Amino acid sequence: MGVLFEYFAAKSDAEAAAVIDLVGGPGSLEMDTLSVNGIEPVVQLGTLEALLTNRPYDEVANDPRSGHAVAVRGNGERLVLTITDSLATALAQASGEDLQRVAVPWSETEEFWGTADPDVLADVLVDLAALARRTDGNRLYCWVCV
Repeated sequence: MGVLFEYFAAKSDAEAAAVIDLVGGPGSLEMDTLSVNGIEPVVQLGTLEALLTNRPYDEVANDPRSGHAVAVRGNGERLVLTITDSLATALAQASGEDLQRVAVPWSETEEFWGTADPDVLADVLVDLAALARRTDGNRLYCWVCV
């Protein structure tokens, strides 16, 4: 059994929560999404934010929008979680060089168990940054399905 992570933008928490029951997640509505295997939105994106913004991890983790569940189904088998505004902004403003630079230390964090390829992570970051740039003032979320 795997876990699906689909990142997307929505105008509000209520709009984001409305995708919780969609078979196939927000992409089934032809929303602008990014499906990423193995990169979860709380701890792994929290360490990414700490590296990208120099914001202390504890501060990131305590941000009210860090992995806040706006919708939960099936005892947590499906979730819609918030992504911090500061990470969305940092991704949208990051250059390709910034993303490449941060991919190396991010790949070395314990959450990747020493198996992450920094080049693969850099590609994911480029795609995530592109999604953040296309939000048109909306916020980022992650639909999770176990």
